[in-house]
Amino acid sequence: MMDSVAVNLAYIVAAALFVFGLKMLGSPATARRGNALSAAGMLIAVVVTLLSKGILEWHWIAVAMLVGAVIGALAARLVAMTSMPEMVALFNGTGGAASLLVGWAALYGDGSTFTAITVTLSVLIGGVTLSGSILAWGKLSEAFGSRAVVFGAQRFVNGLILVGLLAAGVLFVMQPAPDSPVFFVILGLALLLGVMAVLPIGGADMPVVISLLNSYSGLAACAAGFAINNNILIVSGSLVGAAGIILTNIMCKAMNRSLANVLFSGFGAVATASKVEGEVKPINAEDAYLILEAASSVTFVPGYGMAVAQAQHAVHELGELLEGNGCEVTFAIHPVAGRMPGHMNVLLAEASVPYDQLVEMEDINRRMETVDVAVVIGANDVVNPAARQDEGSPIYGMPIINVDHARTVFVLKRSMASGFAGVDNPLFFGDNTRMLFGDAKASIMGMVAQFKD
Repeated sequence: MMDSVAVNLAYIVAAALFVFGLKMLGSPATARRGNALSAAGMLIAVVVTLLSKGILEWHWIAVAMLVGAVIGALAARLVAMTSMPEMVALFNGTGGAASLLVGWAALYGDGSTFTAITVTLSVLIGGVTLSGSILAWGKLSEAFGSRAVVFGAQRFVNGLILVGLLAAGVLFVMQPAPDSPVFFVILGLALLLGVMAVLPIGGADMPVVISLLNSYSGLAACAAGFAINNNILIVSGSLVGAAGIILTNIMCKAMNRSLANVLFSGFGAVATASKVEGEVKPINAEDAYLILEAASSVTFVPGYGMAVAQAQHAVHELGELLEGNGCEVTFAIHPVAGRMPGHMNVLLAEASVPYDQLVEMEDINRRMETVDVAVVIGANDVVNPAARQDEGSPIYGMPIINVDHARTVFVLKRSMASGFAGVDNPLFFGDNTRMLFGDAKASIMGMVAQFKD
């Protein structure tokens, strides 16, 4: 057993590591170190808590650490980059489940009103996070379909669930007990609310959902911390909850939509955009090489299709060859490109693309008219001019990367299929657009081979 002074000092060190780690996660250059610092802080917090409460002997803690390390290493190594959003969704769900269980366990200790309130909050938020994250995983993996599911009385049903949760919460706080039937009503309604909250959200909004669920997992942990009177859990949960809300707000601004609009609009349920018709202009890798070879500036715009094709290393190699040819190379990153926040940054960092080549949407749009070639790799919705032009489009008003303003645009796609939002893209029929059909990695490697010949 550790004395209280040593425990509190360890918690202060852990909290400081959380704060500095979170700060370092804000930059790709320091993100890995920030992640390591945060992990070290969590390790200290967990070990100190277990030892101070006499919950486990040190050798059992070591065994648990070893098992966790193996699971984490396998997840990091075996999960494909295309499945990272799904893995993040599941991690959010397990965080919610952990907070739910911690709150539930707290019922067997202190039976005060304050504890009952915090337990109710941890179970409610944890349950919503758990079931919502599982459904988000299903939408991202398309196991349940990525479309928004909306029905006429949906908001009324959600309202009834919220009223039921409020009534059950009040009843439970008045008479808290681990085996109370009201407690299980709260648990069931919370799980149902998580499903109902994510059900009407379509594919294009999934980055926002992932960020919001991450915030929920933090808030659930914070509530669980109050339930068991653990300061470091309160601190870490608050940090995650606040960071998730801030990131969610950034995602919403990047889509020019409010959070309420994301949660309740049923985006993607009905597409009213104008039908796009025209004639595409295909191009092959050899002809694309001739244009790139003469270009003085090239901007790559990555999207989820790059992750599917695992083309990030090939893109980096092509970028290096272009630089060796005297070309200025940049990578334009849209905040909601891919299917989770920072998806493209993770991909490009894995391929060792220099951080100074990554350019934010606002900056690249200011100089897009001077770019000789914009190479769109599997992106669709974030470069769709319908967001500027078609008031009937579900993505109308969303800021996009204005690749259509470049002198020449290469679009690398397998087919003419619409993107995750299910909206047709007039960019494909533009006068300055050339479609390079096929696997993105194979297409890029074809251009690489031409440069090396």
